[in-house]
Amino acid sequence: MLTIFLILFLLFHNFLQGQDTIPPLVPDTLPSVAPDSILLKIDSILLAGDTTTMESDTLANDTVVKLPKKSSLEAKVDYKAEDSLRFDIKNQRMFLFNEGEITYTDINLKANYIEIDFPNNMIYAHGSRDSLDNEIGVPEFTQGEMKFKSKIMNYNYKTKKGYIRRVFTQQDEGYLHGQVVKKMADDVTYIKTGSYTTCSNEEHPHFEFRFNKAKVIPNSKIITGSAYLAIAEVPTPLFIPFGYFPNRTGQRSGIILPSYGESANRGFFLENGGYYWAINEYMDLKVLGDIYSRGSWAIKPMFNYVKRYKYNGILRLGYAINKIGFQGSPDYQKQEDFEFRWVHTQDSKARPNSSFSANVNIVSNTFNKYNPSSSTEAYLSNTFQSSINYSTSFGGKYYLNLNFNHSQNTITKEINFAFPQISFSINQFYPFRTKNRAGKLKWYEQIGLKYNLDIENRYNTYDSALFKQEWYKDMQNGIRHNIPISGTWRIFKFVNFTNSLNIRDRMYFNYIKKSYIDSIVTPDTTYAGHYQTDTIYGFKNAFDFNFSSSINTRLYGMYQFKGGPIKAIRHVLTPAVTFSYTPNFGAPGWGYYKEVENDTNAKPTKYSIFQGSLYGGPPANKAGLLTFSLSNNLEMKIRNRKDTVTGTKKIVLIDNFVISASYDIAKDSLNWSPISLSGRTSIFKGLNIQYSSRWDPYALDSLGRRTNASEWKVNHRLLRLDNTTWDIGFSYSLSSDKVGKKKESEKGTEQERTDIEKYYDYYVDFDIPWSFSFNYNFRYTAAWNNAQQKRVPTIIQTLNFNGQLNITPKWKITLTTGWDFTSNELAYTSINIYRDLHCWEMSFGWVPKGAQQQWNFSINVKASVLQDMKLNKKKDFRDYQ
Repeated sequence: MLTIFLILFLLFHNFLQGQDTIPPLVPDTLPSVAPDSILLKIDSILLAGDTTTMESDTLANDTVVKLPKKSSLEAKVDYKAEDSLRFDIKNQRMFLFNEGEITYTDINLKANYIEIDFPNNMIYAHGSRDSLDNEIGVPEFTQGEMKFKSKIMNYNYKTKKGYIRRVFTQQDEGYLHGQVVKKMADDVTYIKTGSYTTCSNEEHPHFEFRFNKAKVIPNSKIITGSAYLAIAEVPTPLFIPFGYFPNRTGQRSGIILPSYGESANRGFFLENGGYYWAINEYMDLKVLGDIYSRGSWAIKPMFNYVKRYKYNGILRLGYAINKIGFQGSPDYQKQEDFEFRWVHTQDSKARPNSSFSANVNIVSNTFNKYNPSSSTEAYLSNTFQSSINYSTSFGGKYYLNLNFNHSQNTITKEINFAFPQISFSINQFYPFRTKNRAGKLKWYEQIGLKYNLDIENRYNTYDSALFKQEWYKDMQNGIRHNIPISGTWRIFKFVNFTNSLNIRDRMYFNYIKKSYIDSIVTPDTTYAGHYQTDTIYGFKNAFDFNFSSSINTRLYGMYQFKGGPIKAIRHVLTPAVTFSYTPNFGAPGWGYYKEVENDTNAKPTKYSIFQGSLYGGPPANKAGLLTFSLSNNLEMKIRNRKDTVTGTKKIVLIDNFVISASYDIAKDSLNWSPISLSGRTSIFKGLNIQYSSRWDPYALDSLGRRTNASEWKVNHRLLRLDNTTWDIGFSYSLSSDKVGKKKESEKGTEQERTDIEKYYDYYVDFDIPWSFSFNYNFRYTAAWNNAQQKRVPTIIQTLNFNGQLNITPKWKITLTTGWDFTSNELAYTSINIYRDLHCWEMSFGWVPKGAQQQWNFSINVKASVLQDMKLNKKKDFRDYQ
């Protein structure tokens, strides 16, 4: 009761003081501390009708204070202050001191001093100064998506109009500064004496467009009167009669301004100008174009689509007419170029049992040479591949794949298409096993069966003859059935005995017929005899099979060391013997091979009627191959103190070294095949070594052909080295600890973060202080040359370097180079320098020599809303053509 009495007494005393103790609504100077008067700390207030309930930890919950005037508040007002709160009951005013905060409907206000005038529906706020005379706690106002900071603010929460001084607010990617601001009820804002910038520095932006008046329409646009550009607060003569800045979040349609310049061989140009159409949140379309003063032009539409958790993709087309030089001059060229690019990716969780993906890249042989938007990788590439794939499974046993494949070489201009490619397969199953079996498996229950079906249509041509008249006659097509039957049994516990029967059936819709045309003698010339090949259209079937049986086991050997860093060495040997038999499908009874006569006394020439077909034909000769192979693996265990579990580390000395040879019992001579040796290892991290060679037991004649005489009998040596290949690759990288670590950030929109993750190479990462890597590849090949009667060695070497370095937190240099051992000069070299200028960025790129020789310098604003505010100088590699 004593506490309540004291509070009522203090309230009554405060009421008698009247206006004398209330500070002015908009003081000329900011107070340094809160008034030393009677204060109440209250959490919330609710005004409804003629009563106000004031809740406090120092007042009873049922305390009600009668107000002489009906309030206009329609919702609960939540407020708090770090220091204190004062309430003037007579004049219905409230004062909040030190980090005050008020929330009413969608309005939130924070400031060091807040005053509320309830009868007039007004809120007044300003900051204060600390002991060092620094301004603190300036008003921060939020209503919906609109936020701004100001020095002094008057706001009517009923009419939602306000009069604000010295405002700083963010509008999409830009920031507005204003000395005097009026906020209207429809959220439209008028500014007198202000500036617009995309630099987030509040007090002193690095650049700004200064104006006398402006109008801000939320989620629409910002319109200013005449404005001029100031850089580092220094006015420049760059003047615009009015300003128009988009102020809408999300996708926005609009015109894309082109870049301009001059090309030495195509004239003046406007490049990559066009229109961006934001269709909806799932798709957009960008159409770019190029035009040159000498007649060249290009159009390049690009369509993006995405559906979250389902799929995303990009479709890019390009068509260009390139005219090089002046018409009528000897070096004049006119070329027609095209591009088709489609990438589609399906989310793995969208349809667990099926998937669809596409990666199509079809271009003409000179498109990337003249297209200014092509990347360095695309320009240097001469081979392109495409694929479209749909796969699905039925019950986890049956699998269906549909494919479209394309390959292209822009040097030879050869194009290969495979469409469609259909494959259907059935997982291995055991037809002799019962569902409810008991005990060990019978020998016949080990027999398994598979089935594979392939259907394919292939078209090989050149880009100049693509889809010309009767192009379909050059197609190859066929159907292939494959049924492998196999079983594996264990003999003496350690030996695996495997038998298999492979049945194949090929179906074609045409085959060939050869005939010999005799020589013709005329008074003018003589036409020699030759073979003529005709295509016969009609269904033809090719059936063949082969049988194989193999025995293999695995032998282990280990030697352990008692002391020293080496703990043990283990050697694993895998010997295998395989016998395979193929019948003679070249016999006349099968009908797969025919003979054609000639005008000499030589034997008729045998040929396959499926020669050149998609899957080939059955083998012509009987074969009974007995193959021997021995696989070796050698590992070493050494002491490793970093491993606290085992204390050892495994090093693979020989990953897989294989010796193999075969003997054909069906031949009457040259029964032995060359002995093959191959192996690989990776002793150190980054070092890969591969080796292969072939040793022949038979000698060669004077024409370099194998004879039935052994190498020992002719040259007194057991084997003759036929060819050998060494592949040695070494790569090494050094970097700071930050490289390779997963980075998470809340900056930017979700789409921007996704783009950076998908297209990381297109961005400059200043979080990596430094990194350096290089790779070296050496290939040595020595093959027998019949003309020189000896083995001729060939050596190919490549060496590449990549590195990046942050000289300072804002300067970054990247380098890509290498050494061409064939021409003894630098390979493709690229040097790039980046400078982060806060709200600006600067870049310099230089390719000093080679086919893509160029340099470019650019300084531009980072924000996309002012993406055309830039300075760009360059000499493009296309100018050297």
